[in-house]
Amino acid sequence: MKYEVLYQGAFALLRVGLNRGEKVKAESGAMVSMSPTIDLTGTVDGGLMRGFGRMLSGEKFFFQEMTAARGNGEVLLAPAAMGDIQSIELDGSYTLNVQKDGFLAGSDSIQVNTKMQNLAKGLFSGEGFFIVEISGRGTVFLSSYGAIHAINLAPGEEVIVDNGHLVAWPSYMQYSIEKASKGWFSSITSGEALVCRFRGEGVILVQSRNPASFGSWVKQFIPAR
Repeated sequence: MKYEVLYQGAFALLRVGLNRGEKVKAESGAMVSMSPTIDLTGTVDGGLMRGFGRMLSGEKFFFQEMTAARGNGEVLLAPAAMGDIQSIELDGSYTLNVQKDGFLAGSDSIQVNTKMQNLAKGLFSGEGFFIVEISGRGTVFLSSYGAIHAINLAPGEEVIVDNGHLVAWPSYMQYSIEKASKGWFSSITSGEALVCRFRGEGVILVQSRNPASFGSWVKQFIPAR
């Protein structure tokens, strides 16, 4: 499978080239265009339980599966939100935790599941009780709201991230939820409230815009009834 991310930044588009017999799966509704040699089908991918699990995490129940059935072909894919697309190569040695709506597409060999967080993280992380967990060997394409930035942590190094800006992080990294400031009043009035503290080694992907903050900004322009 060959691929290229076009128009990186706010309005990224993913171009995937498939040889005959190759497949790519994507979130439902992601297909922009495809060659006539490609068959498009809807699939639950992993059965009903995995489908329901993805719904709990904020993902869609069905996937799109595109197969180059009658020769080589090309597919264009786009996320629903304005933002970037980042490719990740998984070697099977770890799983990738992804925010809801963060999965765009991937090789047919990867598995997209859900993972239940503990009570505290589920209530306060901003991601809910379920997050997306991607495993296997192959290429994963993640989408974001805004540009994607990688934060590289050395062993023992820490960073604090606003949970609304999280995109993805490896499952072997330790993280905790805490107040943004020492006191609750200061945390709330700062506009940050709760944040995630990560400890390295590892790479965290963050997005340059916060969907919740954007929603609050838009709301001020909507006339009240």
